[in-house]
Amino acid sequence: MELAIKTCTLDMPFTDMLDFCTGQGIRAVEIGTGNWSSAPHIDLDAMLGSAAVRTAWMDELRRRDISLCALNCSGNPLAYEKDRQVTEKTFRLAGLLGVEKIVMMSGLPAGCPGDRTPVWITTSWPPETQSILDYQWNEAAIPAWRTFVHMAEDCGIRQIALENHGMQLVYSPETLLRLRDAVGPMVGMNLDPSHLFWMGGDPIEAARVLGAHGALYHVHGKDSRPERRMSGPNGMLDTKPIEDFRRRAWNYVAVGAGHGVQWWKEFFSVLRMEGYDGPISLEMEDLTLSMLDGHLSSIRVLKEALTL
Repeated sequence: MELAIKTCTLDMPFTDMLDFCTGQGIRAVEIGTGNWSSAPHIDLDAMLGSAAVRTAWMDELRRRDISLCALNCSGNPLAYEKDRQVTEKTFRLAGLLGVEKIVMMSGLPAGCPGDRTPVWITTSWPPETQSILDYQWNEAAIPAWRTFVHMAEDCGIRQIALENHGMQLVYSPETLLRLRDAVGPMVGMNLDPSHLFWMGGDPIEAARVLGAHGALYHVHGKDSRPERRMSGPNGMLDTKPIEDFRRRAWNYVAVGAGHGVQWWKEFFSVLRMEGYDGPISLEMEDLTLSMLDGHLSSIRVLKEALTL
């Protein structure tokens, strides 16, 4: 396994970002192409429109011996046409660049035909939840994902790693395997521990389940922490924006500020047991730290945890 960075939160120009990675011994990057990423380090349309632009962009990586481990187009292509378009463009760019892995999210459909608002069902009652889920899975998501899989195959993509994020139809190994059973092994999981932590899951056990099914395609190095004064009386469901971190029941934090080095060592050990040898892609969203300090702190913890 190697340490990589999902670069969206590195608030610096493209070449400065690459120099930062080189200085930290990072040899792989995951690049956001749009949708929920502002895509600070790539111009998707310019890259699609010009071989010269693509060559110049890739040359900056090559001269620093940095690989492009994945393109990330996380958004909601099941609900919004603009997100679907960015997804399709990202697939096409992957084909042009020879990138074989896409990181994204499953998306989340509306709750019924004609509705335009995505609905995340997280309980079995009232009983109308079941008809909503039936529509979302069988009439919306599975047909759409069969189309995405065919498109990815045409672009030479080998893996689509779906992140286990909340407010998505796929948010756990169980839901990932349901989609995978319907559309095939093109889809696997981008296992992000930070989301499972606040949903009450165990990322180490998730790695075992995904590994047993050959569905562990990518891993984010991202941490989160329950805030006891808020989560104790209120539980972990929290709709306050992440900027309101002082009042939230849980927060994304720098790696190590939620779960220490020993936890991460065990997690990486289990990943190796399950045959995962891909990147651990740092994603840093701790709003209590500066951009630079948050990345440097997280890199130190991840490097120590990855050391055999």
